[in-house]
Amino acid sequence: MKTLQVITLGCSKNSVDTSHLLSQVQGLYDILPEDHSGPADIVLLNTCGFIGDAKEQSIQEIFNVVDRKNRGLVGKILVFGCLSQRYIDQLPAMIPEVDGWYGARELGPIVKALGGTPVDENSFGRYMPQRASYAFMKISEGCDRRCSYCAIPLIRGNHRSVPIEKLVAEAEALAARGVRELVLIAQDTTFYGLDLYKKRNLAELLRRLSAVDGIEWIRIHYSYPADFPEDVLEEMAHNPKVCKYMDIPLQHVADSVLSAMRRNVDAAWTKALVGKMRSKVPGIVLRTTMMVGHPGESRKDFEFLLDFLREAKFERLGAFMYSEEEGTWGAANLKDSVAKKTKERRLNALMEVQRGISFAYNQSRIGSVCKVLVDSFTDGVLVCRSEYESPEVDGEILVRYDPRMGKPAEQMPGNFITVKVVSADDYDLVAEFIYE
Repeated sequence: MKTLQVITLGCSKNSVDTSHLLSQVQGLYDILPEDHSGPADIVLLNTCGFIGDAKEQSIQEIFNVVDRKNRGLVGKILVFGCLSQRYIDQLPAMIPEVDGWYGARELGPIVKALGGTPVDENSFGRYMPQRASYAFMKISEGCDRRCSYCAIPLIRGNHRSVPIEKLVAEAEALAARGVRELVLIAQDTTFYGLDLYKKRNLAELLRRLSAVDGIEWIRIHYSYPADFPEDVLEEMAHNPKVCKYMDIPLQHVADSVLSAMRRNVDAAWTKALVGKMRSKVPGIVLRTTMMVGHPGESRKDFEFLLDFLREAKFERLGAFMYSEEEGTWGAANLKDSVAKKTKERRLNALMEVQRGISFAYNQSRIGSVCKVLVDSFTDGVLVCRSEYESPEVDGEILVRYDPRMGKPAEQMPGNFITVKVVSADDYDLVAEFIYE
């Protein structure tokens, strides 16, 4: 067999695309690990083109593979994904060593280029070379929002939901392979179903996925705050399989900045929504994303944001600096008015406030008992998560392996155990196995 290496950059949505693509060609190739640095007949890069740093990383990775090709280690280079979709007219002339450029909206042309036969959209299998305790599930593609700074609608197109029946079938296949947690992702998960069912149907999807044998946890990411479907909170509060965890990127809280961002909410709405989540789902853990340095963000706006963080006490938070993206509404209508050094200073200040909040939250968990899912085993330690930690973005719970767990350590990933938290820093927790 020829050898194929796929390098995936960017977010978990890209990882799902790679898994779907490889499921259609895995019988045709010996698939190499992503970190392989030796010979490969074909290297396929799945790129990110969301913000400046991500684009630079994608370009650099392409050049790294070009260098391998020039040294005789790589036969062909194929590139797809967000960067390729966004700059399909410019990139071939810039990097002629690449043998094929493909977009992000359809996998069929890439499958054909690799000699495979594309399957119908939304009927993809999943390539999973190793047993995994969790899997990301992309429930829709594209976005109908037009936030000032975001290029996703330009790259991925309008919102398109995956039918519930297809997602249930995918969940059943994942569960049969040992997956115990589904992480629902999309550009906007709370928009799910409007195109197919003429209503927001995320709560119904949660109920249907919960009925799949073997799936024990379902987690929601990337929820948009405007017109948030409150029946999702009801499902989270009463359905034991839905994690009491919500990822809801708010981006800011100052009215003037939210208006400039075209977010369709204001400070009052945002604060009320956070309060509603806390009251309707006691114990919920909230993860959010904030942006600093958006055009027009004043010092007063930034201080208002910091005060909000101290008040809301988000257990998890990520942040990034505004970067002007050509083709977006902001690039056409707003001046990038905040200096880079100011953006950097604000980002550091914001993360310092959050560090204290995260540390206090983790410290409050010392002595608590919780159910955790084992993700991996390394050097005598089980790497685990509770329902309050999402994979790949949050901290972990580290547990020393105990033979009383009933299985060899190498067989523990994908199993649940009960632990007691004994120590914590601002990111990870350490726990001890409770023998029952």
